[in-house]
Amino acid sequence: MKSTYLLLLLLVMVCFSSCISTKQLTYLQEQENGLDTLVSIRKIKEPYRLQVNDLLSIRVKALDQETVGIFNPVSDANLNATGEEKLYYDGFVIDPHGKIRIPSLGDLQVLGLTVEEVRKEIERKLLEDFFKEEANIFVTVKLAGIRYTINGEIGSPGSNIIYRDQISIMEAIANSGDITVTGDRKNVVIIRQYPLGQKVHHIDLTSINAMNSPYYYVQPNDLILVNPLPQKSIGTGTTGLQSFTTILSIVTALTTTVLLFISLK
Repeated sequence: MKSTYLLLLLLVMVCFSSCISTKQLTYLQEQENGLDTLVSIRKIKEPYRLQVNDLLSIRVKALDQETVGIFNPVSDANLNATGEEKLYYDGFVIDPHGKIRIPSLGDLQVLGLTVEEVRKEIERKLLEDFFKEEANIFVTVKLAGIRYTINGEIGSPGSNIIYRDQISIMEAIANSGDITVTGDRKNVVIIRQYPLGQKVHHIDLTSINAMNSPYYYVQPNDLILVNPLPQKSIGTGTTGLQSFTTILSIVTALTTTVLLFISLK
């Protein structure tokens, strides 16, 4: 009789330990006191510093648009290209030496600069070598989208590009079909590119404090990895009912095997 109770107790304990709790699935959880939480979000985000392989979109405008035509290249390779294809042909990629090559201006060192700093430098060079103040030149420099890759326990893994100046990791995950039930939201891994190499960072998306993390906003060329929870490798189920059914099936099979073995004796 005692062994039966022990077996039932063990069965209940395994069921509860193997299922995935609500706390493991809920994003940006507040304090448990039931009161509204005031999150002091960093409104001033550090500007992004350009890295190797970033793609820039650069356009120059002036009163006489014909005079700046040479600085606004249109590729003959694919005049009908649209979207990302067009940016690939007409954009300026940062080479391994941290430079971009602009018609007439030549090589320009941009590694580690912000897009605003690049804009000012191009304007300075144009006014110094080609135009007068009266030309009213207007330069725009933008990143050609934020490119990131997301893999692991996610609905639609793969590479994505977002044509915006800023995107949070929550938006990136939503664009990829959300994290699966067996994905670890408490320890999402971000591999980020820096001038001296890559660094690995972690963020807990179940806590409201994630919004204050320096890794909450995605940067170009980020690799986001969502690892599986232990429950996936155990294979007992994601809910209490699934775990109970799985373990009950195992116990039933074992019991049947033992009874058959005894009857054969």
